[in-house]
Amino acid sequence: MTGLVSVYVTCTSRSQATDIGRTLVQERLAACANVLPGMVSYFVWEGVLHRDREVALLLKTRAALFPSVETRVRGLHSHDVPCVVAWPLVGVSEPYRRWVEEQTRDA
Repeated sequence: MTGLVSVYVTCTSRSQATDIGRTLVQERLAACANVLPGMVSYFVWEGVLHRDREVALLLKTRAALFPSVETRVRGLHSHDVPCVVAWPLVGVSEPYRRWVEEQTRDA
């Protein structure tokens, strides 16, 4: 394993995704934030089927930082239960791995 993860967060708007992504990069919790608008999500919340436009936010960081990333995203997000999930990066080029580690703080 590389020790890195990609964190997937769904946001209510481009503005929210941008604010969260910028904050996590500035605080060195993530090396990079990608804001991907134009997503449509279907989900059941409190017994009602919803169809909402959302924005995907992808963050690249160290696996050890995920608890801090999750806490920070939950504090900045407007949803009571935001989607914050991490996928391990099983293959990463060595220069990119070093860059992510240099751009993020130690856990």
